[in-house]
Amino acid sequence: MGDKILFIQGNEACVEAALYAGLDFFAGYPITPSTEIAELLSARLPQKGGKFIQMEDEIASMCAIIGASLTGLKSMTATSGPGFSLKQEAIGYGIMAEVPCVVVNVMRGGPSTGMPTKVSQGDVMQARWGTHGDHSIITLTASNLQDLFAITVEAFNLSETYRTPVILLLDEVVGHMREKLVLPDPGEIPLVQRLRTSVKEGTDYHPYLPREDGRLPMSDFGGVHRYNVTGLMHDMWGFPTDNPQVAYGLIRHLVDKIEGHVQEVTRIKEYFLDDAETVLVSYGASARSALHVVENRRARGERMGLLELQTLWPFPADAVRERCTQAKSVVVVEMNMGQILQEVRKVLDDPEKVFLANRIDGTFISPTDIRNILRVIQGKGV
Repeated sequence: MGDKILFIQGNEACVEAALYAGLDFFAGYPITPSTEIAELLSARLPQKGGKFIQMEDEIASMCAIIGASLTGLKSMTATSGPGFSLKQEAIGYGIMAEVPCVVVNVMRGGPSTGMPTKVSQGDVMQARWGTHGDHSIITLTASNLQDLFAITVEAFNLSETYRTPVILLLDEVVGHMREKLVLPDPGEIPLVQRLRTSVKEGTDYHPYLPREDGRLPMSDFGGVHRYNVTGLMHDMWGFPTDNPQVAYGLIRHLVDKIEGHVQEVTRIKEYFLDDAETVLVSYGASARSALHVVENRRARGERMGLLELQTLWPFPADAVRERCTQAKSVVVVEMNMGQILQEVRKVLDDPEKVFLANRIDGTFISPTDIRNILRVIQGKGV
């Protein structure tokens, strides 16, 4: 680990990580509480030879990073809830056209304009199902700045590996809190570079023909190969088709290339789970309060543990099942009405032992909030 230590906020850590990952192009539109990402990159990215542009709106920002990525650049945008809603059509285009890019959503209270300066984790399901049609998506999160740095780099790596948009789902507390960050040395975190085709100029290039390992080599758009990019169902040349067999194969490919690699994509953190009778499941800023409660209860002899999810989608069902099945009770800690709660209940044989500790009022869920809910659960004899 490098010896450069910073004391910065989460949005700044995201910027440092994106630059470390090799970000070449950023397009965005200011929106609380993600604006610092765009503001900092407007200065930092050109200094490193990259391009920054403030677009006229959110969907234009998403379209811009798709276009930049197709030309061979690592690209990213950042927004919050209302802007994330507006990006969904273009996110779907990126999924269909298999364009690697990173979309940061620093969540705030909603729906609509909601509470712009207040915290929420209400966009979890939107990250999964915000765009229409059958598809899969990779969504990552983190609860502290050191993890945020690593998971931002991982977002770029996964987007290049699976040739897909990756959602980095933060929240207002993580975005704005300040912590120590130790910057890794260059090369300390491995970087995945664009897989480019070996097909020579003048040779027939199939932009959507997967290799045996499932990866699709790319050719920089505007370079030596001419090919079509569309949001329509398309064949291996990229041209629109309504052939049922081709459409079936494409949808299966878009889903299976991610859902078939859940183990490789899953990122979790475990605390005191070996003998835990009560398991807290949490993510993002909520996991900070959950960990405080677990450490406090452990010191008093209570068998409690924490499973922190850093991969939200594809949902790490096997990891949750393995670590929660033997627990007497499972408490999902989140700042929404139970979006991950429902996923946890789906994967456990006894969903009745899964409870919710939450806040939905724009107030950060504190250790005291969790303890009060635990008293109610334990008072029921669970």
